Amino acid sequence: MLDTAAIWGITGTTVTSFMFIWAIYSQYVPRHLRSYIEKYAYKMIGWVTLYVHIKFNEYTDEGLKRSENYDAIRNYLSTNSAARALRLKADESKNSKALVLSMDDHEEVEDAFDGVKVKWYSSLKEIQTQSSGYGRSSSGERRFFTLTFHRRHRGMIIESYITHVLREGREIGLRNRERKLFTNNSSSEWYAWRSGKWSNVPFHHPATFETLAMDPEKKERIKKDLIKFSKGKDYYKKVGKPWKRGYLLFGPPGTGKSTMISAIANFLEYDVYDLELTTVKDNSELKKLLLDTKGKSIIVIEDIDCSLNLTGQRKSKKEEDEEEEDEEEKKKEEEKKKKMEGEKQSNVTLSGLLNSIDGLWSACSDEKIIIFTTNFVDKLDPALIRRGRMDNHIEMSYCRFEAFKVLAKNYLEIETHELYGEIERLLEETDVSPADVAETLMPKSDEEDADVCIKRLVKTVEEEKEKAKKLAEEEEKSKAERQERRRKKKEEAEEKKKKIEEEAKKEKSEEEDKKVKGSEENSDLHESNGTN
Repeated sequence: MLDTAAIWGITGTTVTSFMFIWAIYSQYVPRHLRSYIEKYAYKMIGWVTLYVHIKFNEYTDEGLKRSENYDAIRNYLSTNSAARALRLKADESKNSKALVLSMDDHEEVEDAFDGVKVKWYSSLKEIQTQSSGYGRSSSGERRFFTLTFHRRHRGMIIESYITHVLREGREIGLRNRERKLFTNNSSSEWYAWRSGKWSNVPFHHPATFETLAMDPEKKERIKKDLIKFSKGKDYYKKVGKPWKRGYLLFGPPGTGKSTMISAIANFLEYDVYDLELTTVKDNSELKKLLLDTKGKSIIVIEDIDCSLNLTGQRKSKKEEDEEEEDEEEKKKEEEKKKKMEGEKQSNVTLSGLLNSIDGLWSACSDEKIIIFTTNFVDKLDPALIRRGRMDNHIEMSYCRFEAFKVLAKNYLEIETHELYGEIERLLEETDVSPADVAETLMPKSDEEDADVCIKRLVKTVEEEKEKAKKLAEEEEKSKAERQERRRKKKEEAEEKKKKIEEEAKKEKSEEEDKKVKGSEENSDLHESNGTN
């Protein structure tokens, strides 16, 4: 009988020999020959094995879209892995009140269904990908689940068990769903077979329609429109349209466009994808980003007039046709345009954006809202905001009395005051943003009560009214000066043109006199020659 030392010696020799043979095989056997050997090796194993293996990849469609089945399986296994798996991953749940435990990579867990035992394996594979542009290879990660079961249960597993797992996993996902705020990463931070296109944080913005400073009737119309959309799956299918809807929020700065987005997200319980177009390299990358978004979500492009030069061509034509434009203003506009072109890194085009939000690619997923915001709606291309792309145009206006009453109730918990009449008159005469009104109403110390804040608002709005009046006078004066300069330039141009015409007329007259004089001299010369 062999002693322990001999057993360890034989084991070490065997392992060393195997590693040597494997190194020789990997290094010197050609790749195409290895593929043939591995192919037939798997066939031979299949002839003798009693088990079936089904693999569920994290990404489908050549890595363009994350698999919903993978997410459902992960949710399902999270209910079983905490009690049975040896290695777990701990993630924070909603509001960070508890931890959600799930299977770690390279871990397995056993499950049972109708008396049949199956095994799930969580796998992670390192792969080499070719990086575009520089020819360098980079490493990536490919995750997948493998389901293993005895082949005599094939029918029951495929027809019943997998359906059960996916249904239960989706229900668990809905129960544990935590809404998130996503932002897109630069393509240099994307990794193959890994969710690297978007980064996210929990979405906890407290804005609601009840706290939104807006006319109540207008808010109700928006809420009814959103409810109709969220229940319209069958209707959109019947009319032959993708289940999506576009909203254009436009208005001056500080009028609550971003707050409106948060209120919509909280009202519908949707995720928010904040799409930063300046970090998107080209149209192809934009399509991949949108494909990686999920349903029940809002895709937001804020300040779209600044994200892309969507009106550059129209501006240049206007400048060429504008004969009376001031030269100094034109020079400033050209310098600004050159600066924008120098800073521009994205090659996303207007056509690419339109195709992504309203073309064939827009039908790849359902129940999405697309929101554009802008401070200057007149600058946007009409093709971008037409009905069918931006279905509902919502103007976010300055704060009027109805919006003020909402803010006063939110910040001061009052519904009436002796100065409400004065405030109503001032807000109708003066353009003040809801953000400015809210900041003025907010108490700055424990000693300040509602009366102090209301009086401060009256004083602030009166000052804004005076500022607006002075600004209007300065603008009128500046406009008059520009008109006067243009008038003088026009007169100078007309005088110059008249002078040029007179000089041309004088030169023409002198040339005609020279021709007449030359003709007379030639005539006298002919007469003289005839006499001789």
